[in-house]
Amino acid sequence: MKGRAWKFGDNIDTDMICPGKYLGLENPKEIASHCLEGADPDFGKKVKPSDFIVAGKNFGCGSSREPATQAIKDVGVGCVIAQSFARIFLRNAINIGLPILECGDAVNLVSSNDELEIDFHNNTIINLTNKKKMKCNEFPSFMQEIISTGGLVEYAKRKLSKV
Repeated sequence: MKGRAWKFGDNIDTDMICPGKYLGLENPKEIASHCLEGADPDFGKKVKPSDFIVAGKNFGCGSSREPATQAIKDVGVGCVIAQSFARIFLRNAINIGLPILECGDAVNLVSSNDELEIDFHNNTIINLTNKKKMKCNEFPSFMQEIISTGGLVEYAKRKLSKV
């Protein structure tokens, strides 16, 4: 998967990702258009499908706001790459099938607008702009399978169909 990087810092919380004032909206695409408005007011308008979010430590901290992960997915982000994730955000992302990678080097080796290529099978990122290669932490195989099947609901359906 290839895409452009959008870089953010540490402690991007769920209110920055999906501001509370938009939670009353019913249309998921409309909510997604405000994605990351608290950190970059233009993100939701300028992000392209398959672009990547690259962030520092504790991405998704704050409340357990599930629409934060859904807004990122609905706006078309191909993967969120962070040095670390808040635990509840990580689980929400896995549960809806939002691709995420933990990569400590990315925050130092990626700049905004860099072109990246991700190899999910080998847990690697190549920065095509500066030719740097990064190895990511590997999630347990069942978590990888949940993400690759599109989330926990699809994963459960597949498992139950085999019973």
